[in-house]
Amino acid sequence: GPPDGGWGWMIVAGCFLVTICTRAVTRCISIFFVEFQAYFGQDYARTAWIHSIVDCATMLCAPVGSLISNHVSCQVGIMLGGLLASTGLILSSFATTLEHLYLSLGVLTGLGFALCYSPAIAMVGKYFNKRKALAYGIAMSGSGIGTFILAPVVQLLIEQFSWQGALLILGGFVLNLCVCGALMRPISLKEDRKTVPEFLEQDHVPETEKKDLKRMSICSPLIKVWSRECLCYCSWKEYDFLLMPGFMVLAVSVLFMAYGCSPLFVYLVPYALSVGVSHHQAAFLMSILGVIDIIGNITFGWLTDRRCLKKHRYFCYLFAVGMDGLCCLFLPVLKNFPLLVPFSFTFGYFDGAYVTLIPVMTADVVGTSSLSSALGVVYFLHAIPYLVSPPVAGWLVDTTGSYTASFLLCGFSMIFSSTLLCFARLAKKIKKPHLPSLTSDTGMKQHMWTNGAIAYSVTAELDQKDVEFLAVDANSCSNR
Repeated sequence: GPPDGGWGWMIVAGCFLVTICTRAVTRCISIFFVEFQAYFGQDYARTAWIHSIVDCATMLCAPVGSLISNHVSCQVGIMLGGLLASTGLILSSFATTLEHLYLSLGVLTGLGFALCYSPAIAMVGKYFNKRKALAYGIAMSGSGIGTFILAPVVQLLIEQFSWQGALLILGGFVLNLCVCGALMRPISLKEDRKTVPEFLEQDHVPETEKKDLKRMSICSPLIKVWSRECLCYCSWKEYDFLLMPGFMVLAVSVLFMAYGCSPLFVYLVPYALSVGVSHHQAAFLMSILGVIDIIGNITFGWLTDRRCLKKHRYFCYLFAVGMDGLCCLFLPVLKNFPLLVPFSFTFGYFDGAYVTLIPVMTADVVGTSSLSSALGVVYFLHAIPYLVSPPVAGWLVDTTGSYTASFLLCGFSMIFSSTLLCFARLAKKIKKPHLPSLTSDTGMKQHMWTNGAIAYSVTAELDQKDVEFLAVDANSCSNR
């Protein structure tokens, strides 16, 4: 089983650095916006596509990262991603057109981040069980901490070395992903070797290979080399969770949640400026949101690992998403800086809370053996909302002349995501069959009977037919 410590803390440290080098660097790309706009002489819309493409590519290509991690190794995937991301940033420093940046900084760097992000997060889930939420809280806090530290550093680099030099230095910094990949020591869990595929019983597989294959994980690379049928079987086993009703509901809710959370990070500062807040105070609101996001990552992860809340992590996730939705609904009536400060505290805390619980929720639904593939799909579902929601919110602002419609749409979207999961869990509890108990006190009972000097013990939650069978079998044993 998962060790819940030991080298697992090095995995957490590696994942922490991966989130700094991927998500924090992606957020800091927005700092280059004014420099790009002035250098290339393009309008706001065309320049804004750079950040949208890199964010979308990171999420859109997340299944590719999971695929490489499953078929080769997590270490190779993260190292390859680090090389690609660094190459994209270095090539971007020589850009002469925006189209060049779309390909190098957007597509190539985004693909590199995708190869690193979901496999690193999945590795944390393999090493932790009892303290999984806390481990994820520490690992995911790298995004907020990295943004808090890197933002002023990147601004200083731009002032000292221009945007070209700053991108070149960031390219060297992102090479640390290769070091993070080296830390990701693979681990073999019992859940990864639960079943043996049916094709091992067929005649075309030699007996010597059958013995080796049965001792290995279903989807290890050697199996897929030996048999085409095994490749098809393993590909299906990796993604058979897609047909699970619980994962389908989670996937739909993620689409609405991702749509609701993205525009606020883009339009909080413009909205604050529109209601008379100074530039310094508007930037301070984003700093508050980022710092409190870190606190939400760690504290909410620690709280949901406590015995009293561990069984209710599902509803803790719903509560966090719903609270962020309520914050968005109240934002249009907050017209001054003293009112916007509590908003930044509340939204930032619950944003960090549910981000921490996304991989935990996914692991609870699909299990640790499919966690890497499932996280790839979950982050893939973030891509389209991340790409579409900011332009849609901007169109609503242009059409209505205010931010009210945009923030209300974001709030209702997140509340719908939370409500959908809540109704799904309630429906599951209603439809869950209640097995008849063996006694009035409990459905778990130990039955003992003897045949000579041998005692047999059966402990299980049995239905009525099993009880009758055991009773008949026990009578026959005693008669003999």
